[in-house]
Amino acid sequence: MAGILGISRPTYVSVERGETSITIEQLEKLANKLGCEPQDILTENVVDEPKYKQVLLEVLKSGADADGKITKTKLAKLIYLVDFGWYYHHLEPLTGAKYRRLDQGPVPNLYFSVLDELIDAGLINLEVTKDCQLLSLTQAGQMGVSSKLTKSEKSLIAKISHKWQGKRTAEIVKFTHQQLPYQICSPGEIIPYELITQQDPEYVY
Repeated sequence: MAGILGISRPTYVSVERGETSITIEQLEKLANKLGCEPQDILTENVVDEPKYKQVLLEVLKSGADADGKITKTKLAKLIYLVDFGWYYHHLEPLTGAKYRRLDQGPVPNLYFSVLDELIDAGLINLEVTKDCQLLSLTQAGQMGVSSKLTKSEKSLIAKISHKWQGKRTAEIVKFTHQQLPYQICSPGEIIPYELITQQDPEYVY
Protein backbone atom coordinates (compact mmCIF):
# COMPACT_ATOMS: atom_id res chain seq x y z
CA MET A 1 0.00 0.00 0.00
CA ALA A 2 2.85 2.37 0.80
CA GLY A 3 4.27 1.76 -2.67
CA ILE A 4 0.89 2.37 -4.31
CA LEU A 5 0.47 5.65 -2.44
CA GLY A 6 4.08 6.71 -3.08
CA ILE A 7 4.94 7.09 0.60
CA SER A 8 7.31 5.34 3.01
CA ARG A 9 6.18 2.36 5.09
CA PRO A 10 6.53 4.28 8.39
CA THR A 11 4.38 7.07 6.95
CA TYR A 12 1.76 4.55 5.85
CA VAL A 13 1.72 3.03 9.33
CA SER A 14 1.05 6.48 10.78
CA VAL A 15 -1.80 6.90 8.24
CA GLU A 16 -3.41 3.66 9.43
CA ARG A 17 -3.06 4.81 13.03
CA GLY A 18 -4.80 8.07 12.20
CA GLU A 19 -1.71 10.13 12.99
CA THR A 20 -1.17 11.33 9.40
CA SER A 21 -3.62 12.29 6.66
CA ILE A 22 -3.40 11.41 2.97
CA THR A 23 -4.08 13.66 0.01
CA ILE A 24 -7.14 13.42 -2.22
CA GLU A 25 -4.92 12.05 -4.98
CA GLN A 26 -3.62 9.32 -2.66
CA LEU A 27 -7.16 8.53 -1.54
CA GLU A 28 -8.18 8.06 -5.17
CA LYS A 29 -5.20 5.75 -5.78
CA LEU A 30 -6.18 3.70 -2.74
CA ALA A 31 -9.81 3.50 -3.88
CA ASN A 32 -8.72 2.35 -7.34
CA LYS A 33 -6.57 -0.41 -5.80
CA LEU A 34 -9.42 -1.59 -3.57
CA GLY A 35 -12.01 -1.42 -6.36
CA CYS A 36 -14.25 1.05 -4.57
CA GLU A 37 -15.06 4.75 -4.35
CA PRO A 38 -13.09 7.21 -2.17
CA GLN A 39 -16.26 7.76 -0.13
CA ASP A 40 -16.40 4.03 0.59
CA ILE A 41 -13.03 4.23 2.31
CA LEU A 42 -14.07 7.24 4.37
CA THR A 43 -17.18 5.37 5.52
CA GLU A 44 -15.29 2.06 5.88
CA ASN A 45 -17.43 0.41 3.21
CA VAL A 46 -14.54 -1.53 1.65
CA VAL A 47 -14.57 -4.90 -0.11
CA ASP A 48 -13.28 -7.93 1.78
CA GLU A 49 -10.36 -8.57 -0.61
CA PRO A 50 -9.35 -11.97 0.85
CA LYS A 51 -12.91 -13.22 0.33
CA TYR A 52 -13.00 -11.79 -3.20
CA LYS A 53 -9.82 -13.74 -3.96
CA GLN A 54 -11.38 -16.95 -2.67
CA VAL A 55 -14.50 -16.35 -4.77
CA LEU A 56 -12.33 -15.81 -7.84
CA LEU A 57 -10.39 -19.02 -7.24
CA GLU A 58 -13.56 -21.01 -6.52
CA VAL A 59 -15.27 -19.74 -9.69
CA LEU A 60 -12.18 -20.55 -11.75
CA LYS A 61 -12.10 -24.04 -10.24
CA SER A 62 -15.80 -24.67 -10.94
CA GLY A 63 -16.18 -22.80 -14.23
CA ALA A 64 -13.10 -23.81 -16.20
CA ASP A 65 -13.58 -26.01 -19.25
CA ALA A 66 -12.51 -29.66 -19.39
CA ASP A 67 -8.91 -28.60 -20.04
CA GLY A 68 -8.93 -26.57 -16.81
CA LYS A 69 -8.79 -23.24 -18.64
CA ILE A 70 -11.12 -20.25 -18.84
CA THR A 71 -10.82 -16.90 -20.58
CA LYS A 72 -10.11 -13.85 -18.46
CA THR A 73 -13.31 -12.22 -19.72
CA LYS A 74 -15.54 -15.21 -19.00
CA LEU A 75 -14.16 -15.52 -15.46
CA ALA A 76 -15.00 -11.86 -14.80
CA LYS A 77 -18.56 -12.37 -16.03
CA LEU A 78 -19.06 -15.50 -13.92
CA ILE A 79 -17.97 -13.66 -10.77
CA TYR A 80 -20.42 -10.88 -11.63
CA LEU A 81 -23.28 -13.37 -12.05
CA VAL A 82 -22.36 -15.06 -8.76
CA ASP A 83 -22.26 -11.75 -6.88
CA PHE A 84 -25.55 -10.49 -8.27
CA GLY A 85 -27.13 -13.96 -8.11
CA TRP A 86 -26.33 -14.12 -4.41
CA TYR A 87 -27.91 -10.69 -3.94
CA TYR A 88 -31.02 -11.83 -5.81
CA HIS A 89 -31.52 -14.69 -3.34
CA HIS A 90 -30.28 -13.07 -0.12
CA LEU A 91 -30.54 -9.29 -0.64
CA GLU A 92 -26.85 -8.85 0.10
CA PRO A 93 -23.83 -9.11 -2.21
CA LEU A 94 -21.37 -11.95 -1.88
CA THR A 95 -18.26 -9.77 -2.16
CA GLY A 96 -19.55 -6.19 -2.16
CA ALA A 97 -17.34 -5.30 -5.13
CA LYS A 98 -18.41 -2.25 -7.16
CA TYR A 99 -19.23 -3.25 -10.75
CA ARG A 100 -19.11 -0.58 -13.43
CA ARG A 101 -20.97 -0.58 -16.73
CA LEU A 102 -18.05 -0.82 -19.15
CA ASP A 103 -18.13 -1.60 -22.86
CA GLN A 104 -16.69 -5.05 -22.21
CA GLY A 105 -19.29 -5.68 -19.52
CA PRO A 106 -19.79 -5.21 -15.78
CA VAL A 107 -16.48 -5.56 -13.93
CA PRO A 108 -14.88 -4.01 -10.82
CA ASN A 109 -11.42 -2.43 -10.83
CA LEU A 110 -10.60 -4.90 -8.08
CA TYR A 111 -10.80 -7.83 -10.49
CA PHE A 112 -7.68 -6.83 -12.40
CA SER A 113 -5.46 -6.07 -9.40
CA VAL A 114 -6.53 -9.22 -7.52
CA LEU A 115 -5.97 -11.38 -10.59
CA ASP A 116 -2.48 -9.94 -11.03
CA GLU A 117 -1.71 -10.68 -7.37
CA LEU A 118 -2.91 -14.29 -7.66
CA ILE A 119 -0.80 -14.79 -10.80
CA ASP A 120 2.25 -13.28 -9.08
CA ALA A 121 1.61 -15.50 -6.04
CA GLY A 122 1.76 -18.60 -8.26
CA LEU A 123 -1.87 -19.61 -7.73
CA ILE A 124 -3.05 -18.92 -11.29
CA ASN A 125 -1.39 -19.52 -14.66
CA LEU A 126 -1.82 -16.97 -17.44
CA GLU A 127 -1.54 -18.06 -21.07
CA VAL A 128 -1.72 -15.35 -23.72
CA THR A 129 -2.88 -16.50 -27.15
CA LYS A 130 -3.57 -14.62 -30.35
CA ASP A 131 -7.27 -14.35 -29.51
CA CYS A 132 -7.53 -14.23 -25.72
CA GLN A 133 -5.98 -14.60 -22.29
CA LEU A 134 -6.50 -18.03 -20.70
CA LEU A 135 -6.41 -18.65 -16.97
CA SER A 136 -5.97 -21.92 -15.08
CA LEU A 137 -5.21 -22.92 -11.52
CA THR A 138 -1.70 -23.99 -10.63
CA GLN A 139 -1.22 -26.98 -8.32
CA ALA A 140 -0.94 -24.53 -5.41
CA GLY A 141 -4.12 -22.78 -6.55
CA GLN A 142 -6.05 -26.06 -6.69
CA MET A 143 -5.09 -26.71 -3.08
CA GLY A 144 -6.18 -23.24 -1.96
CA VAL A 145 -8.41 -22.98 1.10
CA SER A 146 -11.79 -21.25 0.76
CA SER A 147 -12.29 -20.67 4.48
CA LYS A 148 -14.25 -17.45 3.98
CA LEU A 149 -16.92 -19.14 1.84
CA THR A 150 -19.94 -20.87 3.34
CA LYS A 151 -21.39 -24.10 2.00
CA SER A 152 -24.30 -22.15 0.49
CA GLU A 153 -21.95 -19.70 -1.22
CA LYS A 154 -19.89 -22.52 -2.72
CA SER A 155 -23.10 -24.22 -3.85
CA LEU A 156 -24.27 -21.16 -5.78
CA ILE A 157 -20.81 -20.68 -7.29
CA ALA A 158 -20.88 -24.29 -8.51
CA LYS A 159 -24.43 -23.99 -9.84
CA ILE A 160 -23.74 -20.85 -11.89
CA SER A 161 -20.29 -21.96 -13.04
CA HIS A 162 -21.53 -25.36 -14.21
CA LYS A 163 -24.40 -23.74 -16.10
CA TRP A 164 -21.92 -21.75 -18.21
CA GLN A 165 -19.20 -24.39 -18.39
CA GLY A 166 -18.24 -25.22 -21.96
CA LYS A 167 -20.07 -22.21 -23.40
CA ARG A 168 -18.29 -19.57 -25.43
CA THR A 169 -17.17 -16.29 -23.86
CA ALA A 170 -19.26 -14.35 -26.37
CA GLU A 171 -22.42 -16.03 -25.05
CA ILE A 172 -21.95 -14.95 -21.45
CA VAL A 173 -20.89 -11.45 -22.53
CA LYS A 174 -24.09 -11.12 -24.57
CA PHE A 175 -26.14 -12.44 -21.64
CA THR A 176 -24.76 -9.92 -19.11
CA HIS A 177 -25.14 -7.07 -21.62
CA GLN A 178 -28.80 -7.91 -22.07
CA GLN A 179 -29.60 -8.03 -18.37
CA LEU A 180 -31.66 -5.20 -16.89
CA PRO A 181 -28.94 -3.87 -14.50
CA TYR A 182 -26.48 -3.36 -17.37
CA GLN A 183 -29.11 -2.01 -19.76
CA ILE A 184 -30.46 0.78 -17.57
CA CYS A 185 -27.14 2.09 -16.22
CA SER A 186 -25.07 4.73 -18.00
CA PRO A 187 -21.55 4.01 -19.32
CA GLY A 188 -19.03 4.09 -16.46
CA GLU A 189 -21.76 4.11 -13.80
CA ILE A 190 -21.60 1.74 -10.83
CA ILE A 191 -24.37 -0.87 -11.21
CA PRO A 192 -26.52 -1.04 -8.04
CA TYR A 193 -26.98 -4.59 -6.78
CA GLU A 194 -30.63 -3.82 -6.06
CA LEU A 195 -31.45 -3.72 -9.78
CA ILE A 196 -31.06 -7.49 -10.10
CA THR A 197 -34.20 -7.98 -8.00
CA GLN A 198 -36.19 -6.54 -10.92
CA GLN A 199 -34.74 -9.06 -13.38
CA ASP A 200 -36.84 -11.95 -14.69
CA PRO A 201 -35.84 -15.02 -12.62
CA GLU A 202 -34.66 -17.04 -15.62
CA TYR A 203 -32.24 -14.27 -16.61
CA VAL A 204 -30.55 -13.70 -13.24
CA TYR A 205 -27.78 -16.12 -14.16
